[in-house]
Amino acid sequence: MGKKNGGKRLSKRQVADAVQGLFQAHPNEELSFKQIFKALRLDTHPAKMLAIDVMEEMAWDDYLSKASENSYRLNLKTQVQEGTFIRKANGKNSFLPDDGGKPIFVSERNSMFALNGDRVRVAMMARRQNHIREAMVTEILQRKHDQAVGTLQVEKDYAFLVTEGNVFVHDVLIPKKKLKGGKTGQMAVVKITQWPSNESKNIVGEVIDVLGEQGDNTVEMHAILAKYGLPYKYPQKVEEAANKLSAEISAEEIARREDFRQVLTFTIDPKDAKDFDDALSIRQLSDRALYEVGVHIADVSHYVTEGSIIDKEAQKRATSVYLVDRTIPMLPERLCNFICSLRPDEEKLCYSVIFVLDEEANIKDWHLAHTVIKSNRRYAYEEVQDILDGNDGDYARELRLLSQMAQKMRERRFKSGAVKFDREELHFDIDEKGKPTRCYFKKSTLATQLIEEFMLLANRTVAESIGNVKKPKGGEQKPKAKTFVYRVHDQPDPQKLEQLRQVVAPFGYKLKTEGSRGSISKSLNKLMEDAQGHGEQKLIETVALRSMMKAKYSTHNIGHYGLAFDYYTHFTSPIRRYPDTMVHRLLTRYQEGGRSASQKYYEEQCEHSSDMEQTAQMAERESIKYKMVEFMEDKIGNVYDAHISGIQSFGIYCEIDENHCEGLIGMHDLTGDYYEFDERNFQLVGRRHHKKYQLGDPIRIKVARANVEKRQLDFLEADD
Repeated sequence: MGKKNGGKRLSKRQVADAVQGLFQAHPNEELSFKQIFKALRLDTHPAKMLAIDVMEEMAWDDYLSKASENSYRLNLKTQVQEGTFIRKANGKNSFLPDDGGKPIFVSERNSMFALNGDRVRVAMMARRQNHIREAMVTEILQRKHDQAVGTLQVEKDYAFLVTEGNVFVHDVLIPKKKLKGGKTGQMAVVKITQWPSNESKNIVGEVIDVLGEQGDNTVEMHAILAKYGLPYKYPQKVEEAANKLSAEISAEEIARREDFRQVLTFTIDPKDAKDFDDALSIRQLSDRALYEVGVHIADVSHYVTEGSIIDKEAQKRATSVYLVDRTIPMLPERLCNFICSLRPDEEKLCYSVIFVLDEEANIKDWHLAHTVIKSNRRYAYEEVQDILDGNDGDYARELRLLSQMAQKMRERRFKSGAVKFDREELHFDIDEKGKPTRCYFKKSTLATQLIEEFMLLANRTVAESIGNVKKPKGGEQKPKAKTFVYRVHDQPDPQKLEQLRQVVAPFGYKLKTEGSRGSISKSLNKLMEDAQGHGEQKLIETVALRSMMKAKYSTHNIGHYGLAFDYYTHFTSPIRRYPDTMVHRLLTRYQEGGRSASQKYYEEQCEHSSDMEQTAQMAERESIKYKMVEFMEDKIGNVYDAHISGIQSFGIYCEIDENHCEGLIGMHDLTGDYYEFDERNFQLVGRRHHKKYQLGDPIRIKVARANVEKRQLDFLEADD
């Protein structure tokens, strides 16, 4: 047999690796047995037969394709794919194909030093004996990050940036002359000037901004934004362009619009809000059983013209970012908090959906109009809730009537199959230095539901007006709907639904996983209601939520599963979401008789907006995590009631019932047994004593450590 390594025979694994390497080196060539044997120096009959066996198995795995009786070639059709590289701190890197397939393992030696989030091209490797599919990065198509954020470490002859997490394989080297005055311990943003290569594994960069001292609240918030590539300051030229915009409304502009200045109008927002982008108006019509309700939305596109410097910046940002203690607005402050904001007693331009409703909230008529309004009153949610609870207040009759209508719409929505997840949002009270003094959940109330239902009504109605094209009476072919931006939400993952069914069955619950969209969501809602107040409630809610798909923007309408709407869009928040501005422009274009817009262009914008929405959410979550750890810093040793909020192979996450802060009890701190991770049933099970830690279970915890730098909160199981 062929000899290698001091005369030892080659194993099947070594032959497989050699064959694989040969075909990877000649991806477009057909190789004959003769060429293969020669290239691999296989000069004995057993060695050649082993190679032929290996190649047959590779063909069976679709790694190679048989070109003739005596030759093979790399199966490029299935073997070369493009997608996203996911880098893990534990070395278990993976490749996520563009086609939505399952992640594929990439070892460090086959990663080409790709970084987390990079777009890459890979070649599939032949399956190992354990049948694990592997890929090898062959080309880095596009870098996800060209800047890094971290802490500077300045030595005598060189400096480097220490980064948290798994974005970079190594620390970033910085030439001393490229430090921009940065000192050891300061946080900085660094632009990458040299990527790893075969010649050098180093990442080299230069400081573009010194953020300041680690631990300072503003520095830490800016560092979170920079980590996700989000802007933390506004370009001066864009600010200057916004400052030149006039807030004056001409008589000619008012004459072009429907005038609602004399109609009762008000805004309802969080008490600390500054950008009011929606208002409601109501008046009783001459038919005393009918009401005209206007949903008025700030007319951002009147001021922000397509292609302008302000528009380009807003398009790039795509969304406002809401960190715990600050908002990073999509639009310059002059626009979002002043010119466009629907402030009380000021004339404002709006784009409005005007409904004629009966007392049961049935739509009798509606139309879309550019309007001018003058808000009579600015409410905080708490004030409205107080009135809805029966206390006196301004315009109490109108608010109660709108609330009754909203509840009827809400009831009908759930009857139609909308999924009922009452999502709670974690909030903090912050002192003047940014230090959290209290954390709590904000729950849905009648006041928040009032606004929510009328915004949903406006969003659904304008989406239907474009997407739901009626077939002509003459029997001609139904015309194609014009290009539009939809907010879409796909049906739940069937495998995850089945997993949920299996998880709830031992508790005596049933769940439909097949049937119509409405029947599945109604079954889900019944499950949530039945689990209310029981010990397994948290487990069921968490697993059910994980079965849901993420909503996104698209020009290809598939409906919105969670809301049970066939057509849905985002029309109601153009101050803080760029897709809403796109929707306003498209609606105006079509109202004026314009042709269908370019689907390709708008689909690209939808993908960008969906990506930026996810990035903003990650930054928002990290700011919450930071404040959580900061809040618990002075509570080391305290004992709390909690529940298990997550189960992983490395430990259990626990959420404190009193303040909703979440920390980890590491596997090494779970004493008294060896625990095995039962991923399918969301539990850890003791091998000897069979003690279980299950998602949702109550647990007493003791605060062990709070590391603000690493955003880590560590708990121990309390003895008492």
